[in-house]
Amino acid sequence: MGLERANSVAGQAEAEKEGFFTRHWRLWLLLAWIAASAFFIYGRWNMIGWFSLGDTDDNLRMAQVRALMAGQDWYDLRQYKLNPPHGADIHWSRIVDLPIAGIKLALGGLVGGRTAEKVAVAVAPLLPMLVAFLAIGAAARRLIAPAAFLPATAILLCAPSVIGMWGPLRIDHHGWQLAMLALAVAGLVDPKPARGGLTVGLATAVSLSIGLEMLLYLAAAGAITGLMWVRDRNEATRLAAYGASLAGGTALGYLLFASYANRAPVCDALSPVWLSVMVAAGAIGVLLALLPLSSRWGRFGVAAVAALLLAGAYAYFWPHCVGRLERASPELQHLWLSRVREALPLYKHSWKTIATALALPTMGLIGYSVMLWRGRRDETALIRWASIAALALMAAGLLAWQTRASPAAQLLAVPGSAALAWIVIPWMRTRTNLVVRIVGTVAAFAIISGLATRYAVSQIPEQKNGRADAVGQANARCPTLPALAPVAKQPAGLVLTHVDLGPRLITVTRHKAIAGPYHRNGQDIIDIMHAFRGTPENARATIERRNVDYVLICPNLSESTIYRSEAPKGFYVQLTKGQVPAWLEPIDLGKDSPYRMWRVRR
Repeated sequence: MGLERANSVAGQAEAEKEGFFTRHWRLWLLLAWIAASAFFIYGRWNMIGWFSLGDTDDNLRMAQVRALMAGQDWYDLRQYKLNPPHGADIHWSRIVDLPIAGIKLALGGLVGGRTAEKVAVAVAPLLPMLVAFLAIGAAARRLIAPAAFLPATAILLCAPSVIGMWGPLRIDHHGWQLAMLALAVAGLVDPKPARGGLTVGLATAVSLSIGLEMLLYLAAAGAITGLMWVRDRNEATRLAAYGASLAGGTALGYLLFASYANRAPVCDALSPVWLSVMVAAGAIGVLLALLPLSSRWGRFGVAAVAALLLAGAYAYFWPHCVGRLERASPELQHLWLSRVREALPLYKHSWKTIATALALPTMGLIGYSVMLWRGRRDETALIRWASIAALALMAAGLLAWQTRASPAAQLLAVPGSAALAWIVIPWMRTRTNLVVRIVGTVAAFAIISGLATRYAVSQIPEQKNGRADAVGQANARCPTLPALAPVAKQPAGLVLTHVDLGPRLITVTRHKAIAGPYHRNGQDIIDIMHAFRGTPENARATIERRNVDYVLICPNLSESTIYRSEAPKGFYVQLTKGQVPAWLEPIDLGKDSPYRMWRVRR
């Protein structure tokens, strides 16, 4: 009896301990976020100090924030340091500008504008990571077990494509869109119908107000919400809440954040096109929820007719938006868009990239399969798991279209991977052999999270490639502040340079550029492509027409490899060989500069 009582007391203490842990799961996730943020900031401390905004979008985002704080109109999203004097039409919204500008404004008077800006680019990307932690943690608790937020968060931290979007300096909009997708996942599996529908609807509205990159996943989440109502009439509250929040949230997002350019019926942003579609979809959701239909087939039929009418209205009223939303011309597609690495299918990348990108989604799909099998006799559990599994399968499939689907595919794999870990790791911990328990537990987590694949891939040496090494060095050196410092010392002017270098140039120097890698400015990109690919005479015609002051190249930059391979006798290649026309005057940037720069003689 004494032993039984002792075991009972110990079991009760263990249960109370676990209960405290699970009751305060939000606090633990907050602490995990603080620890992860500190780790990431420490790891990128030098890069933050050197203001190393590595991505073109991050640089342009900072240029947009500066323009806003300098007095540019809230609804004017044109970037006037590109394509002067008209400016470049940018299809973004101000939502993502707000935390960056807020941090800079709050700290500017205390530490100075430059330091405040560095704090902003370090901290702002970490904010959506906290949102995603809480959302994925909630989804894991609802799907698996109250304490399952722990493995889910740990696996999320091991997802390279996702975490890369939340790291310091990654201030572009993708991190916030991933956070909204995580919220949509949490909403789909919320046992409280009204709260769940509201969460999915608002997450969709915010995400679309930022950009359309997650449109396919969010549309699927809306369809899943409708199918839940088809299956169970009691889900009408969820569908009504989703419809109302989608319509109202999208309308509010349009009113507050749609730029002047996006008030035209453009296809690639929240414009009258997508505003009408989302308001109509939301209204349909509310109306369907109000119908007193007791038959599943009746609900399915009405929902199918409504979906067909919505799709038909979209095609009838906005026929120009049927197809690729970028609406890029064939020439722009050929010269530029088809060469963008993230727009290429995954199978066109190296096998190392393929293995790294697929490791976690594969584990996630295995986990979803296991949970669907285990829950096959529980219709409620089956529907919840099938909902998220469908999104994960869609994201994995989209990798065969564009590699840019990788962050979403890894994020959506986390609940399935966490469920797999929840099954396998406790089983490993019950082994009698201590070594098997420890090694097995570590190995299981490494495999399920994708860490094992990433480590194995990193240990396989790559073949030496002198050209690739030169490209890597140029990509690393040219965007740095020391490399651009001599360029910045030249009198301000308009620079003909690489498309991918334009945003960095306008962000850290006083100069202006013709274009950046943004599809709405297709003719500007085409002009640059023709200038560097064509003859010196053709380049000069472009320079005179645009009143260009300087020509700047970074030999071996990734973009330049296209010029070299496809136009071996073009203007760019001639410049690299020292065949410089007389109308260009060389500028001495120092013997160690990775750049070559010339002033245009008039």
